[in-house]
Amino acid sequence: MFVRSLVLVAGSVLAAAAFVPGVASRYLAPSAETATPVEKVAVETGHGAARYTGNRSAVIAAGPDGHFTGTFVINGRKQRGMIDTGASMVAINASTARDLGFDRLDFRYAVDTANGKARAAYVKLDRIEIGPVRLENIGAMVLDDKALSGTLIGMSFLKGLSSYRVEGGKLHLTR
Repeated sequence: MFVRSLVLVAGSVLAAAAFVPGVASRYLAPSAETATPVEKVAVETGHGAARYTGNRSAVIAAGPDGHFTGTFVINGRKQRGMIDTGASMVAINASTARDLGFDRLDFRYAVDTANGKARAAYVKLDRIEIGPVRLENIGAMVLDDKALSGTLIGMSFLKGLSSYRVEGGKLHLTR
């Protein structure tokens, strides 16, 4: 009984090996009618350049330091920002907050940062954009300029996306 089952399984495997490659190549090979055209796009190059793919995604290449940094538009103003999945929220410094129109800040929250403890104020950003990726009503923390030198794009932005992933040294942001 065991030998008969073994012969049956081996025969099935041999038949499948002979038949399946022909089926796969016949159905998976691109034909002239079904081939998807490849669109060539001019892309900004250099550190922090983002590539926009379609109307829902942006791709940011990692910089030499391995960080994903790009030019975001926050409340209508261009601002360099670094993606930080370890930051619970978007974080901006007080100077940037003033540039964005936040004049009255209440630094009543104690926060733990990678550089230690700091005082922070909560603000609601109208929108953050990078290419076609646009999210509205994003919570952010404002830290003193001494505690934060730049802008961190944290999870309060990233969780509003349908997906984000790193592939081949590039961060793909999809809304």
